Amino acid sequence: MEKETTAENSITFLGTAGARFMVSKQLAASGGLWLSLGGTQILVDPGPGSLVQSTGRKLRGEKLSAIVLSHRHLDHSADANIMIEAMTEGGFKRRGRLFAPADALNDEPVVFSYLRDYLEGVEILTEGKSYSVDGVTFSTPVRHQHAVETYGLLFWAAGHTFAYIADTLFFDGLCASYASELLIINVVLMENRQHVYHLSIPDVEHIVGEIKPKVAIITHFGTTIWRSHPWEIARELSQRTGARVIAARDGMRFDLSQLDD
Repeated sequence: MEKETTAENSITFLGTAGARFMVSKQLAASGGLWLSLGGTQILVDPGPGSLVQSTGRKLRGEKLSAIVLSHRHLDHSADANIMIEAMTEGGFKRRGRLFAPADALNDEPVVFSYLRDYLEGVEILTEGKSYSVDGVTFSTPVRHQHAVETYGLLFWAAGHTFAYIADTLFFDGLCASYASELLIINVVLMENRQHVYHLSIPDVEHIVGEIKPKVAIITHFGTTIWRSHPWEIARELSQRTGARVIAARDGMRFDLSQLDD
């Protein structure tokens, strides 16, 4: 079988903003992650501006096979409706699937009910379950400790494993749930703050040191991290952990071929 090209196996960061002030002021973009995996296109956490960020980078919504929401918060779901419109070409082509926790779809849904009829299917994310989209497999290994029902994602694709550690407070068992070659970690805080259910830089250092991935990418920055220059923080984390740590940039594309070394 001919090996897939680099362009077919990549992750594009449609934004790196995390938490309300970074997003509301658009100090950085907040469009989520666009996965291109062996010809399968998946959009993860389409926050505000996802449509603008994707179309501006010539990523075509009608090519999507699925949209995945880790949780219902606006910085992860605000553009879910318009991206469903794009994926289904305004509802004229019934296609694509939506994956989301139950509380994103029930009492106060973040996805309009009429749009769900445009989709081929809607699947509810639950702890410890695996899912498949056009040959791409992913799981939601553990429920996170966050203000709403939240799941991270563990993918198997293109001969590699990579994890998206969505918003959460650090907890025992987090590291064991996401052992993989590539970690994408949402980190909002420079230091832990009481009653703020997000990861901090010390948490990231612990996670990277325990899992020892080939590459770790930090993203979803809060204002304190932004002001401290994420690229400098990533360099320091690399020195302290011995792993390759990268600070994501808006529009950055990471090719999974980098994990082949």
